[in-house]
Amino acid sequence: MAITKSAKKAHRASLKKRVFNVRRKRVLTETTKEVRKLVATDTKEAEKSLAAAYQAIDKAAKTGVIKKNAASRKKSRLAKAIARAKA
Repeated sequence: MAITKSAKKAHRASLKKRVFNVRRKRVLTETTKEVRKLVATDTKEAEKSLAAAYQAIDKAAKTGVIKKNAASRKKSRLAKAIARAKA
């Protein structure tokens, strides 16, 4: 546990940031799962929900929840899955 005053404050701040990061990560996984599920059933709906998934991925990358290349890879794989399902 933190001993100094500054360490205690930093710990409090990290707990607050954790809430935002966990929420951002949850939205990211929910939207990507939704797109993956829709790819199997309805590709038109999957394309519509792809924009929301892209937004969640970009926000997660911008805030540092995931890295930039990981975000790019996730977006690429989702787009590729939709393209395969169409063909």
